[in-house]
Amino acid sequence: MGRAARPEHNAQESAGSRSSGTSMVVAMPWFPDFVSAVELARRATRAAGRADPVMQYFTALNDGETDALEAVWPGEVVIHDPRAGEVRGHRQLRRFVSENRSWLAGLHPRTETVASTVADGRAVVELLAHLSRDGRELGWPVDGRHHVRSAVLGPGRTHPGDVVGRFQAGLDAGDTDAVVGTFASDGYYREPIGPRAAHRGTAELRTFFTARFGDGGGIGLQHCAVTDDGVRCALEYNCVRWGSRDLPAQAGIGVFERGPDGLLAAARIYDDVEVPAGQP
Repeated sequence: MGRAARPEHNAQESAGSRSSGTSMVVAMPWFPDFVSAVELARRATRAAGRADPVMQYFTALNDGETDALEAVWPGEVVIHDPRAGEVRGHRQLRRFVSENRSWLAGLHPRTETVASTVADGRAVVELLAHLSRDGRELGWPVDGRHHVRSAVLGPGRTHPGDVVGRFQAGLDAGDTDAVVGTFASDGYYREPIGPRAAHRGTAELRTFFTARFGDGGGIGLQHCAVTDDGVRCALEYNCVRWGSRDLPAQAGIGVFERGPDGLLAAARIYDDVEVPAGQP
């Protein structure tokens, strides 16, 4: 949950007519890997016989034209983008699409698909983004600013169970033993960004979480939405507490991957929550 400068892993979530995640549009034009993300989100939409706002959203970002998207979203469209913030209404939508097309032009982006989780009409796609300028790889965020992700969703009624639920309980309580015990012996926890973002194996995990709980308490998350295909569980949340300190609700998503033994093989976190001052 800390941050430093290096290319960032991003999660793109699509559900119905809502889209959240990191928008990356370039002269080339859009990251090609998003085609598979769109297809995942479209399957449930087509099966239900509904209009296809997800595809229209990506088409608008791809070609810079918002007419089709405005037709499929005739009401007040709302997009939550980590960099641009909240985009509300068709006028802001047109400006957002135009600015997004120019923002990454010349940065030669490429992406790798990390994993895709699909369940109950929802699709969560994880991507690793690489950006470069003049042959030099750029750190993320490329504008050098820390963009706090305000809450998008309110607390939900669905909560993860099994090993993911045990991880969340340990995180909330600040119980290092409980958290580390949810991982397989070679499992890893990956922060969103950082020079050593991945912490693998029991010893590294214990060191990492002991430091994170050093303020005398756990990390409090409001659970908002769960997408679980039985192997991976994607949890959208709001971070509202770190140790004894309450925080303004900040949006994030974590993807928890189970191994064959039922323990966590991986936990990948996507947020911009900063370690409070005074924390390790």
